[in-house]
Amino acid sequence: MKGNILYRFFILVMFVSLCIVSFPDGAAAQKVISLNYSNFFPAPHKNSILSEQWCREIEKRTNGRVKVTYFPGGTLTPAPQTYDSVVKGIADIGFSVLGYSRGKFPMMAMIDLPLGYKSGTAATKLINEYYKKFKPKELDEVHVLYFHAHGPGILHTKKPVNKLEDLKGMKIRAQGSVVPIVQKLGGAPVGAPMPETYDALRTGVVDGSMAPFEALEGWKWGEIIKSTTECYGSAYTAGMFVVMNKAKWNALPPDIQKIFNEVSAEWIEKQGKVWDEIDKSGKEFTLKKGNKIIPLSAEENAKWAAAVRPLLDQYAKDVDAKGLPGDEALKFCIDFLKKH
Repeated sequence: MKGNILYRFFILVMFVSLCIVSFPDGAAAQKVISLNYSNFFPAPHKNSILSEQWCREIEKRTNGRVKVTYFPGGTLTPAPQTYDSVVKGIADIGFSVLGYSRGKFPMMAMIDLPLGYKSGTAATKLINEYYKKFKPKELDEVHVLYFHAHGPGILHTKKPVNKLEDLKGMKIRAQGSVVPIVQKLGGAPVGAPMPETYDALRTGVVDGSMAPFEALEGWKWGEIIKSTTECYGSAYTAGMFVVMNKAKWNALPPDIQKIFNEVSAEWIEKQGKVWDEIDKSGKEFTLKKGNKIIPLSAEENAKWAAAVRPLLDQYAKDVDAKGLPGDEALKFCIDFLKKH
C-alpha cells in the first residue's frame, strides 16, 4: 500500500515537471525576432551612436522580443548599395543617403535642392512632413521608418568670399547635386570624394568646398580653410533614410510594429538635434583655429538665393514631366521652410 502511494506521488512529480519544461512562461515561449541594421557612419560618429541607441530602445520597449544586431561603418552593406540591400533582404534595416541612388527617387530628391536651409532640425522636419504629404511610390519597395537631413550646406574657402562675385572662377569641390549649385553661383566645380577633400584643399587642387559646418571638425577642413561664408539663401541638404525590408516589417506582430513607429517618430527630433549639435561643434572648432565666419546681409543673401532659383524651377518642371506633382512639391517645401 505504502509503495503504491509512493509510486503515484513519483508519477505526479514527473507529470508536473514535464508541464513546467513543456509550457514555460509566455515571455520565454515567444521566439525572439532577430534583425540586422546597416549604417555607413563610423561607430564613434554621433549619428552612428544615435542609431545604435534606436536599436537598444526597440529591444527595451519590446521586452527583448526583438534583438537588433547593429553594423556601423558600412561593414554589412556599402552606403551606395544599402537601399537595394534592404529591398533584397541582405540588410533588414538600413540607414543611408537618398542621393547615393541618383535618379531612383525623383520626388524625394527635391529635398536636396538649395532651398535655403537654416538648420538640420528644419531640414529633418521638412523631409518627414514632405514624405507624409506626398507618399511617393518610389519608396514602396520598403517600409519607411523615418528620414532626416543634415544641416545647411554652405561655402568654406581658403580665401574670404564676402559677396557672390568673389566666388567667380574659384575651384570648389562638389559632388552630385552640389555640382550645378556651384555652377550657378559662378564657381568651377571639381569632383572629389569626401575622404579626399582634405588633401585637395591642402594641395590647392580646390580653393574651397560646400558642406555643413560639421565638416570643418569631422573632416578636419578647419585646419586648411580660412573662411566660411554663411550663404543660407543657397544652402542645400542631403536627405537620408532609415528603412526596413518590407517582408520583415509585414511579419512583425502589430504591437511590435506600433513600437517601431513610436520610437522612430521620437528619433526624428533626436536626429535633427544631433545634426545641429555637430554643426555647432564644427563652428566652434573653426573659430578656435582662428578662421573667419562671414555672415551675409539680407540683400546679399537674396542674390545667392536668386542665383540658384533656376535649379528649383527646372527640377519642378522635370518632375512634372514625369507625371508627378513637381510644382506642388516645390511650393510645399518653400512654404514649410518659411514657417520653420
